[in-house]
Amino acid sequence: MFVKAIVAALAFALVLATAGSAFAETTITPINSSIGIEKTIVPFSAPKNNKLPWGFVEGKVANPVEGNPVIIQIFKNGDPVHFAQTDVKKDGSYEYKFRVRDVTNGKETKVFDGDYTVKIFKVVYLPVNANAV
Repeated sequence: MFVKAIVAALAFALVLATAGSAFAETTITPINSSIGIEKTIVPFSAPKNNKLPWGFVEGKVANPVEGNPVIIQIFKNGDPVHFAQTDVKKDGSYEYKFRVRDVTNGKETKVFDGDYTVKIFKVVYLPVNANAV
């Protein structure tokens, strides 16, 4: 039963960082001639009837610059509510898990409730022809 609950929590579909998603908006801003900041913006919604405790942001950085974490910023109505960073693994993947709902001593606390905007920042190598005119 516990394993099913964990699987259900992970299936909560807060898998936010898929750049190919129809819901994601991705831009790259060059820092110099070889690297840039890739910003992905995705929506996140925590429904009122949510019973699952965790949400997560995961993805893969196509051309990661080693030593640079992924920065995650969550906003509600334009106001910042949660910032985090997570390391990029050798294969370019990353994951950040966060509490959406807490139950302590029978008291429920909704950490996230409603609609949010998530901004994900990754330092990447630019394509070779990115600066070509």
